[in-house]
Amino acid sequence: MARKNLIEISSADEVPTPMADIRPIAGFVAPAIRSAPIGGITRTLGNITQKFERAQDLEKQLAEGKIVVELDPALVDGSFVSDRLGIDRVELADLVAQINEHGQQVPILVRPHPQVNGRYQVAYGHRRLAAVKELGIKVRAVVRELSDDQLVVSQGQENNARTNLSYIERALFAARLEDRSFSREVIMAALNIDKAALSKMLSVVRVIPIELIEAIGAAPEVGRRRWMDLAEKLPKAKVELQAVLTSLSADNSSDQRFQQAVSALNSLSRITREGERTNLWGAKDKLVSVNVKSTAKKAVVTYEAKDGPSFAAYITGRLDDLYEAFRNSQKPSTGE
Repeated sequence: MARKNLIEISSADEVPTPMADIRPIAGFVAPAIRSAPIGGITRTLGNITQKFERAQDLEKQLAEGKIVVELDPALVDGSFVSDRLGIDRVELADLVAQINEHGQQVPILVRPHPQVNGRYQVAYGHRRLAAVKELGIKVRAVVRELSDDQLVVSQGQENNARTNLSYIERALFAARLEDRSFSREVIMAALNIDKAALSKMLSVVRVIPIELIEAIGAAPEVGRRRWMDLAEKLPKAKVELQAVLTSLSADNSSDQRFQQAVSALNSLSRITREGERTNLWGAKDKLVSVNVKSTAKKAVVTYEAKDGPSFAAYITGRLDDLYEAFRNSQKPSTGE
């Protein structure tokens, strides 16, 4: 018996088959080839050729990202640039239930991690990844070699087509890409927008403090025009950021918090114009906030957030004691 690379052939006449050009791929095991009588050599070689052609085709599909594989989600990291202001817990719960019932129908797209061998990095599919992690199952994924530019373009275009990111999330994504020195052309391709739309997005994010954007949230029902109006109000209002942040309630939706921010800016601007003063106080647990607006002759106290009404009722029931304590604080000291 003679051995030629991977194939064994037994016959009266040796028929060598060069296999040096065939490169084995990960996970593929070459079939064992049994010896065959001389009459079956042609058929055996034909089967060998077909199997290795299939192996080469499989390798090509893997390289092109056409094969769906199952990965341990613990080995998959998020994209290096975030495009979301958090994952909505209600939407995630719905997705978990859907995958639990029907399986993960749409694979995520990942690339081999550029810095950590054996790990992967998501281009798109962050919500699906979060859902399968909760279920404790493997994630179905397409693995593809991607440059940074290709990853963010894939990430942005998939989100445009599937997840409908809110306006401010898209604007933040654009700003984060620019901060990482991606070209305007790549950013426009990722978001499928023109130069004018990109300039407006960036102007909004550069004016509104990131603390306020994160406190408001995605605000899915709030579009470009209203965010631009808010960006225009902020410099004119000349108010401290903390005063606006204190007005927001964590119990409200992000759309409602956006409107609270607008109302706070309008109110604080009016107070500034009329010479009124405002004092804002917020509890550390964020369950109640108190807004005191005062002039020379009057003061208006507003209790907001979840425990606002009950806190106001608690104070009202103790007004006699509070007023007595106030009067005593106003008495001049005897010096004794």
